Amino acid sequence: MMNKNKKPIVMITFLVACVLLGITVYRWIRYDIIDGGSIFFSFIAISYFINALNWGDLEGGSGKDDELAQHIKTQSARIGYYVLMVLSALVLFISEGVSNLNDIQNYPLIIVVGLTFIVSPIVELFYSKKFK
Repeated sequence: MMNKNKKPIVMITFLVACVLLGITVYRWIRYDIIDGGSIFFSFIAISYFINALNWGDLEGGSGKDDELAQHIKTQSARIGYYVLMVLSALVLFISEGVSNLNDIQNYPLIIVVGLTFIVSPIVELFYSKKFK
């Protein structure tokens, strides 16, 4: 059951996310304008809404130190990393409309997709040095 103090946070973040998404979709449909800033801030607003809905905190339960919260954060971060890896590859292939890597012309996006494969191992390497 949601705490009474959490309800206003959830409602406010939901309204902000809806307004930003509404403005983005309206500008796209009405004026045929796709604004990168609107899309970006819509994603941030959705993130805050989901954090508020899940943790009752805009920053994702940063104050919760119990074992279950830490387990949830660790597992969801790992799963989220792999989901993001797959989604970024899908965006690359769908946006380019090709299935052959040699036909891709969007080099910055292919670099970002490539980075998704090496960021986690690099972070793990540096983090493991802390304990050795």
